[in-house]
Amino acid sequence: MQNACGQGEKSLVIIPTYNEKENAAAIIEAVIALDPPFDVLIVDDNSPDGTAAIVKAKMAEHPGRVFILEREGKLGLGTAYIAGFKWALANGYEYIFEMDADFSHSPADLLRLRQAVLDGADMAIGSRYSKGVNVENWPMGRVLMSYYASLYVKIITGLPVSDTTAGFVCYRRRVLESMDLDSIRFKGYAFQIEMKYTAYKLGFKVVEVPIVFVNRVLGTSKMNSSIFGEAMVGVVKLRLGRVKGLRKQC
Repeated sequence: MQNACGQGEKSLVIIPTYNEKENAAAIIEAVIALDPPFDVLIVDDNSPDGTAAIVKAKMAEHPGRVFILEREGKLGLGTAYIAGFKWALANGYEYIFEMDADFSHSPADLLRLRQAVLDGADMAIGSRYSKGVNVENWPMGRVLMSYYASLYVKIITGLPVSDTTAGFVCYRRRVLESMDLDSIRFKGYAFQIEMKYTAYKLGFKVVEVPIVFVNRVLGTSKMNSSIFGEAMVGVVKLRLGRVKGLRKQC
């Protein structure tokens, strides 16, 4: 499927959803309204609240700009993004973004991430911690857990990134093409760490763009202790093991 503007320097924002009926329409409209244009791909894990139906209504309003991948159930954040990345590559997008559905990431900051890549980065990360701690309306315990988790990852892996678990990212196409996406092993927040670490080990230029992260107002957070635990244990596996996302060389 071709995107609405044809091949070339086009942008796609991938947004995974599960029970995001309160946010789905608004986040799509906010992204679609940006200039230069960004297309939207929703990856929905069979939300029982009717999220997919809302997205399909937006597809009818914005033909060729809004798309959906419907999956059978909750298969994990990492696999949702992998499915989205493959779709983006197959459909000719040059700039490929990760973003949450709940407005914790400001749609306006997509422009800043894209500009960072236009200015020479291969991967631009919307960072909560590159300029102090820029988080609004999070409980202090959650802030401390997130901040020190990123510091822990940085120490263990040597990854020169302050916000290693960030889920607001712009990839240049060649970064994803260079990865063996089927070998990315983690499904939860460790997925975000693994993608950054793999890009870094491949030698790509990774930069952080300071953002303000705002806690969701509508809907329910998907973070839980098992997701956090996977990230903490996964970091050690990344550091000690082979980086599985690297493509095999002939």
